[in-house]
Amino acid sequence: MQLSKYIAHAGICSRRKSEELIRSGAVMVNGAVVTEWARRIQPTDEVVCRGNSVKPEEFVYVVLNKPTGVVTTVSDEQGRKTVLDLIELDKRVRLYPVGRLDCMSSGVLLLTNDGDLAQRLAHPSNQIEKQYHVVLTRPLSRSHIQQLHQGVQITEGVVKADELMQVPGRSAECIISLHSGQNRVVRRMFHKLGYVVRRLDRVFYAGITQKGLARGEWRLLSKEEIVQLSVPTKKTVSEKAV
Repeated sequence: MQLSKYIAHAGICSRRKSEELIRSGAVMVNGAVVTEWARRIQPTDEVVCRGNSVKPEEFVYVVLNKPTGVVTTVSDEQGRKTVLDLIELDKRVRLYPVGRLDCMSSGVLLLTNDGDLAQRLAHPSNQIEKQYHVVLTRPLSRSHIQQLHQGVQITEGVVKADELMQVPGRSAECIISLHSGQNRVVRRMFHKLGYVVRRLDRVFYAGITQKGLARGEWRLLSKEEIVQLSVPTKKTVSEKAV
């Protein structure tokens, strides 16, 4: 990890401010002043900033089965309940939601203080796979199923469903899988085709599901799941966790 990132992750200051501190000579590594912010820090290195020992936060990874009516933000100016209000951890652990899940949607939401991983997963260019259980106000037609596979034009361009399967015996429900990272993309795709989404539940995100979690419940990720997030794998809709 770079020295500037190491200091920022310890909660001392922002990444940019940490670079200024390092250049000013306020940081020592193993007893020697270091002014290069890109210096690589090893686990055995001792870092001191302004005379105080620096220890970065331990990374924490959480999966939440988000209920509807809760906003996916750290704080809310309107006083609405946020996803962080549902996580019972030491308040000194600064968790941030990974990606988007709008207020009226539910399901899998990751939270972490690992900024690099969060940025990599959330960035649209990385096309992380997501699966949603969609409930519409009317049955989904065969022609529109075909169109969802071929692509639907939204503001940012054409978006295609990687896979789509109707829920057996429920013509107004389907499981849709896609890699697009655009905001509210599922709702917008169906709206474009003239449908109203009654309920939207994310059941899969980058290999993580909500299995075993009731609405509003959360848990820490296992070591295996954390490794999996580094190399997300694809599942088919038949492996969904509804």
